[in-house]
Amino acid sequence: MNLGMFHYHFKTREAFLRALLQSVYEEMYAELVLVAAKPAALASPTQQLRGALQFMGRFVRANRPVLARLIADALCHEPIALEFLRANFPRHIGVLHGLIAAGQAVGEIRPMPVPQAMGFCAGSLAMPILFAGAVVDSGLLAAPHSQALEQALLSDAALDQRIDLALSALTLPAAAPKRAARRASPRKGDK
Repeated sequence: MNLGMFHYHFKTREAFLRALLQSVYEEMYAELVLVAAKPAALASPTQQLRGALQFMGRFVRANRPVLARLIADALCHEPIALEFLRANFPRHIGVLHGLIAAGQAVGEIRPMPVPQAMGFCAGSLAMPILFAGAVVDSGLLAAPHSQALEQALLSDAALDQRIDLALSALTLPAAAPKRAARRASPRKGDK
């Protein structure tokens, strides 16, 4: 796009950034809602949460440079980043909140404050992606070490394993099957 067309459509760099961020977010949010809305007949709340976490993990991994910059800008009180996060963060967090609450309502997920469960999921899934991504992208490690870190923390298998670990910690054990009637223990004098 030439500079004149850019100015005509966006007027300012800030307007362009807002439009770009919102476009990426709307696409992600629409997909998240679809993943999370599987009918209960096809997926339990925990299975819906697993699908949402898998989607979010892969989205964070694919967009880690942009997300890391957005977080850094927000921490530095950059107005565009703060405005964007204030407007959008509650939306996808609300989807995850609803899935966890639904899992708690049917007894699949441990009773605890939902924000604590969400923090646990974010800490086990998103934070390693952002950390490993920053280290890999920085060039601090030699290529073999960088590739090993990427495989250990950023691969689909690594993401899925952390999701499994998080969900196994958050979910309640399935109800134990009723055991067969215990055999009567012999009483004194019985042989």
